Formats: sequence, structure tokens, C-alpha cells
Amino acid sequence: MTAISFPFDWDGTRLPEEIGRLRAEPVCTVRTIAGDEAWLVSSYGLCRQVLEDPRFSLKDTSAPGVPRQYALTIPPHVVNNMGNITGAGLRKAVMRAISPKAPGLEEWLRARAGSLVDALVGEGAPGELRSGFADPYSAGLHCRLLGIPEDDGPRLLRSLDVAFMNAPREIEAARLNWDRDMAYMVARLDDPATGGLMAELAALRDDPDYAHLTDEMLATVGVTLFGAGVISTAGFLTMALVSVLTRPDVRDALAGGGVVGAMDELLRVNLSIGDGLPRIALEDVWLGDVLVRAGELVLVLVEAANHDPEHFADPLVFRPGRENAADHLSFGGGRHYCPATALGKRHAEIALEVVLERLPGLRLAVPVEQLVWRTNFMKRLPERLPVAW
Repeated sequence: MTAISFPFDWDGTRLPEEIGRLRAEPVCTVRTIAGDEAWLVSSYGLCRQVLEDPRFSLKDTSAPGVPRQYALTIPPHVVNNMGNITGAGLRKAVMRAISPKAPGLEEWLRARAGSLVDALVGEGAPGELRSGFADPYSAGLHCRLLGIPEDDGPRLLRSLDVAFMNAPREIEAARLNWDRDMAYMVARLDDPATGGLMAELAALRDDPDYAHLTDEMLATVGVTLFGAGVISTAGFLTMALVSVLTRPDVRDALAGGGVVGAMDELLRVNLSIGDGLPRIALEDVWLGDVLVRAGELVLVLVEAANHDPEHFADPLVFRPGRENAADHLSFGGGRHYCPATALGKRHAEIALEVVLERLPGLRLAVPVEQLVWRTNFMKRLPERLPVAW
């Protein structure tokens, strides 16, 4: 049997048709854009099993010679970034930095969201809701956490399209971007104007207990926290806004019941990922009726799991009061559960509240079928999101 091509449809306003057909075959063979075969897992129970079972490794997806979903566009040692941070003794510092309870953070988020909306209104319709709101809002947040100037956000933001690209082969621009951003973060370590997490990391260089850390290791924390943090928070926020603009049920539910309390359901129905979360089997493992052999690539299809009718009744219905909405796998699971879950939720809650309060008549300025969708990681993001109000 010929393996089907993966990933599926780029359109971020609907589930790919293939997902419905996968219900009868929750573990199937696909061929990735890198040309390799992989096991695609789509049912909720089996997806959770893969994410929680230590016999499926994220770290080993960067090993030489293993089958890949797409070519590496970040250095191999960065794939298991939180594991590296924990191993270096930096987890507590990073977790403090990404806490949504940091003093003054909520006030800053609300003020920044408001200023961006005011700027859109001041420029007049049509506005660009993604490039004029979601991207700079998320980039500004991560600049604040890192303690670097917000004006430097755009120079770091421009690397992300390549750094998180789905490509069948390695891209020279990815290495060039990485080297440039690393040089920037190393320089910030020695800049007395640096604050936040980067200043805290810089201070560790004088602590004998952290003598094993190099400037490159510390800079890597800054580059990866900005990149992974911005691409995920901006991606979710953009697609949450797409849901508001294209789904009357979502808009009515948020307007009637408020944003707080609906965030897990928004995350469940969100279609910003599209690809599979990759893992390499470290030994032979049974997934249902399928025996996955050691060394094989497994892809967890989160969006299929989040719409599995065996776990979420009426999965296409947006229901903020759903009892098990928090079971969604949008933040991963197991050892690699996203550490910034609370921050990501609060960041999006405040942004959506501000938009719905200040732009109650917000609408797409073009028919939804005319939106052009990205074809890289977090690929179900529109290149442009023109809106009127």
C-alpha cells in the first residue's frame, strides 16, 4: 500500500478531509516532505500514549540518519531545548521568567494590546490583524521577558519564517539567521541595559556553581525562548482571531460568556499546528494493533486527537463549558508538555478581550477563501489577515 503524503490541507479554517478517514485507521503510514516514511497517529488515546511514553523520544528526532518529518532548520542540540535547560540547571530561572504572575505583566499586556489596536484604528481600515497586532504583541511580550529592547523584536522576528520552516532539505539561511541572532544575544549578556531573564543569566557567570555555562549556552536560551515562544503564542492568537472572524458560534460564545473560561476550548479547536509532533521509537512498541519498530518515526496529529469524537463529544461544536476541554493536547504532553502554558493562555485571553471590547464590529475585509495560508511550521496561519471594523 502506498503511503499517503503528509502534511494535509493548508487551509486553517477547516479540518482536513483525511482526518475523518483516519478514524478507521488511527495508526497509518505516511510519507513526509523529507521523503521518509512515518507512522501517523490520530486517535486521542494513542496520541496521548505516544506523548507520555518515554520510549518515544523527542531528542532522538535530531539524531543523524533517522527518518525526518522535514529537514532540521535549527541546530540539532536545540531540538530538546527544555531538556537542555533543565540539565544546565536553568529551569527555575526560565520558569520564573515565563510566569504570568510576574509583577506588572498583566498591566503591560493589556496596555500593549490596547496601543496596538489604537494604532490599527488610527491608520484606518483595512488593517493587518496579524502583522499589526498578533506578531508584535507576542514579540513584545518575549522581549520584555528576556529584558531586551522591544524595538529589537522585529529583527529577531524576521528569522522565524525560516527557523520554523517545513523544508525537504537544509537551508543555508537558517544557519545564517541562527548565527546572527546568537551574536545578538551574546552581546546582550554584556550590555548593562539588559534586564529580565538575560540579565539573570548573565549574572550566573560570576557564580562558581555555574562555571560550566558558556556565553553560547546562555545565548541559546534567549534565542530559543524568543523563537519558540513567539511562533507558538502568535500562532495560537492569530488562529483564535481567525475563529472569531469566521465562526459565528465562537464569536457569540465569547461575547456572551467572556473569554476567560473559554480558552481551553479555543485551544482544542485551534488549527495552527497542522504538522505532527515528532518522536523516534527507542524500542519496539505496540500502538493499538500496530507494532512500531525501534528507530521509526512517529507523528502525533494533535488536531485529529483534539477532534476525536471518542473523547470529545460533538467535537466540531464550540462549547466553552465542555467538561473535558482541558484534555486537549495543544500544549503537548508528558515530559515535553509546554512549560509556558499558563503564560500562553493569559497572553491570549487579554489580547482577545481587548480586541472584542474595542472592535466590536471587527470583520474580515476579504472573503475567507481569498486568504493565503503559510506553508511552514504553524502553517495554518494566513500570510495576511486584513480586517475592517
